[in-house]
Amino acid sequence: MAGMACCSPPQFARAAAALGLAVAALGIARSESAAETVNSIGMKLLRVEAGAFRMGASETPLPDALAVQAYRRFGDFDEKPAHRVRISKPFYIGAYEVTNAQYEQFDPSHHDLRGKLGYSRGDGEAVVFVSWHDAVRFTQWLSKQDGKPYRLPTEAEWEYAARAGTQSPFWTGDTLPAAFQKNARQTWFPDPTRSKPEADAVDLTVGKTPPSPWGLFDMHGNVEEWCFDWYGPYEAGEQQDPAGRSDGDFKVTRGGSHSTELYFLRSANRSGTVPEDKSWLIGFRVVQAAGPAGKALPVPGPPAAQRRVAVGPPAGRGPDPDKPYFKGPRQYVKIAPDSWGPLFSKHNHDPAIVEVANGDLLAIWYTCVTEQGRELGTAASRLRYGSEEWEAASPFWDAPDRNDHAPALWSDGKTLYHFQGLAAAATWGNLALILRTSSDDGATWTKARLIAPEHGTRHQPVESVFRTREAFLVLPADAVSGGAGGTALHVSRDGGKTWEDAGGTIAGIHAGVAQLSDGRLMALGRGDNIDGRMPQSLSSDIGRTWTRSARPFPPIGGGQRLVLTRLREGPLLLASFAREMTVTDESGMERKVSGLFGALSFDDGETWPARRLIGDDGPGHQVESTDGQPFTMSWSSAEPRGYLSVCQSQDGIIHLIGSRQHYAFNLAWLKELPPALR
Repeated sequence: MAGMACCSPPQFARAAAALGLAVAALGIARSESAAETVNSIGMKLLRVEAGAFRMGASETPLPDALAVQAYRRFGDFDEKPAHRVRISKPFYIGAYEVTNAQYEQFDPSHHDLRGKLGYSRGDGEAVVFVSWHDAVRFTQWLSKQDGKPYRLPTEAEWEYAARAGTQSPFWTGDTLPAAFQKNARQTWFPDPTRSKPEADAVDLTVGKTPPSPWGLFDMHGNVEEWCFDWYGPYEAGEQQDPAGRSDGDFKVTRGGSHSTELYFLRSANRSGTVPEDKSWLIGFRVVQAAGPAGKALPVPGPPAAQRRVAVGPPAGRGPDPDKPYFKGPRQYVKIAPDSWGPLFSKHNHDPAIVEVANGDLLAIWYTCVTEQGRELGTAASRLRYGSEEWEAASPFWDAPDRNDHAPALWSDGKTLYHFQGLAAAATWGNLALILRTSSDDGATWTKARLIAPEHGTRHQPVESVFRTREAFLVLPADAVSGGAGGTALHVSRDGGKTWEDAGGTIAGIHAGVAQLSDGRLMALGRGDNIDGRMPQSLSSDIGRTWTRSARPFPPIGGGQRLVLTRLREGPLLLASFAREMTVTDESGMERKVSGLFGALSFDDGETWPARRLIGDDGPGHQVESTDGQPFTMSWSSAEPRGYLSVCQSQDGIIHLIGSRQHYAFNLAWLKELPPALR
């Protein structure tokens, strides 16, 4: 079937018929008796007989056109192990995805969403902008209408029906014919600077492509389809009527959609998102059958960073705050080489760090092959109180096949807050914002809650969360997807229950934000430079409006992110990067240095009299920066790049991480003049 991409319609029909004969030879042919039914709202449903199939990734390499990256050669990590599944009872499944006209018999108000972002205007187009809960409520309504049981298909039923007896990537073979390909690429939609609605908003009318040998339409592409199951890892061994996991963070979607690379349209591919999510990519089809016959599998055990979490405050005291203290660099990103999911050794970046109440340090960051890819998820590591070494990385949060871009952490001393961007697809041009919390030092977390549910820009979290003196929680988030254009603020005035975009835009992306003594907010950012210097923004109305000016620091660029925070002792701390900067050493000599530096202000940012490199002040030696890139750390050079995150622990130690290394020091060390050249 590899040549089907160039088939004419008559040739395609003949090929599909031949494939149907082959399926019949496997003993899974559809019954001729009651092979289809039409329900009370005009839905056509087809009978799928009981049978068995191999679920998951094929053991043979995928065609080069699909396996563009090395990690894709045998499918995704979550498609393994492939295992035999038996469907013990026949069921009826919708020949088509649910349309606008059908769905709106249940929910007439959905008509107002037709054409949102340019999608799904017509009666016969697949319904989109429906959550998993919406889809389930529709099936419950339909059950009452018809007096017959309806539900969403289980993930296993969906793949069984989609394969139609095949084991190839698509039911059409190794390739997917052009008729199925609707804007089949990675897009930045709806980011206005990187997409064009007229190119992305394709027609979603159901049934325009040839049916499978089992008579089903649009099993590859058009829109993703909600399934019954909670998402979770596969288990080895034969299973009968599996129904996913008993609980989880994400509901499974299957089939891929328009505006998606072909790889994600394969029969075995698994996607998913939080059940409250709504987008232009996801719809559903229904099954007419009693509840799933199989038992849901138990929830897997927690990842390593959430196990054996000590209870209670840390014992003992930290170093003498009056004596300079420095430790590091210590590597905290520890992932096995050639790891291809759910952790990726290729690219690890954009971290967040927080001290939890028991004295542990928790770091999270995104892990991926490419920053814009659907594989991007979030990893974690823990430095347990009293330990000298960070633990090996483990998964933290990863909506399957969604770009979970830009994590952030914050603690109020009791509760941990985890913020994350949740993409509708690939890239960070279409993020929604989620929030999770933990009240047991990160051992368990609440389910993700959408605090900014509309996918778009201004939702890419920046690791600079803080609480104002008015008790407002402030979350910076990039306002754009590019390297300049500013940062937004999301503000909660009720302890994190509700959030609003403050409305203004800070100069520069990835901005560090802090509150000044007079109540104003000050921010420093990357890009939008003023006279060749770093931009500063000030707001006296909690981010609604900003004034801008240049500050006496060199601007930063790609691969770099600064941090700005107020220390417990009172001064403001800026950590950033400089290609060249002058510092005064303990001998009184001024000399040129480069790389990661810290600066202190004792007058709310008017002046920054204390500046020094952040390094071990030793002779030149090699250290690894982002993704293992080497640099020389010495008296005159420090780390040249990385995304920074900072927290201050209960013992007064400042913990600063880049994209790979952890530095620990105190205020006395920052105030001390660096050593003279040796």
